[in-house]
Amino acid sequence: MFSLQRLLGNEDKFFDLLEASAEEALASVQALVRLNKAPDRSNLLYDFVQARRKQKQIRAQISEAVYTTFVTALEREDIENLSHGLYRIPKTVEKFSERLLLSPKHLHGEDFSKQVNLIEQATDTVLEMVKSLRHGANLEKIAELNDKMHFLEGEADKVANELLRDLFNGSHDPITVIALKDLYDLLEKAIDRCRDVGNIISTIALKNS
Repeated sequence: MFSLQRLLGNEDKFFDLLEASAEEALASVQALVRLNKAPDRSNLLYDFVQARRKQKQIRAQISEAVYTTFVTALEREDIENLSHGLYRIPKTVEKFSERLLLSPKHLHGEDFSKQVNLIEQATDTVLEMVKSLRHGANLEKIAELNDKMHFLEGEADKVANELLRDLFNGSHDPITVIALKDLYDLLEKAIDRCRDVGNIISTIALKNS
């Protein structure tokens, strides 16, 4: 049956889906916070799998809606770019959690809390930026949030450099160096994913202002 509403679309639908996607990204990072506090709890891996599974389902719904809706709230390309960017956050976080649980004996006592806390703040900022799109292109607010995002990324870079400096001082065995370097890189990549989403939203806001 032909539906004019289905053809023309409902703007809220896209914002609902994008916000749900950002919430799942944040949920994956909150699972990472819990894992960092108890790295021996392999059962927590299920939380990451669930977050990425939900994120994948939401992304599929967004893709379908983009091509079955005549009028969209934002440009189709922008919606898909943002959806893809949000999907990459929990994907990276899940990869970190899998690697962390692979070699617990070499990582005993390691604390990733500084980086993890910064990623949590960055993902929370992502959610706030996504929610701001629903209310129109407020360039000032989005620019302020994106500046915060870049500040958090800068702080994460400083932490990463300090950790690498310690890692390469010669006091660690080679296997530990390899394992930690890989994990540090994944945490850096996770916050870079958040930065990428912030830049996408800033571009969307500029185009729709």
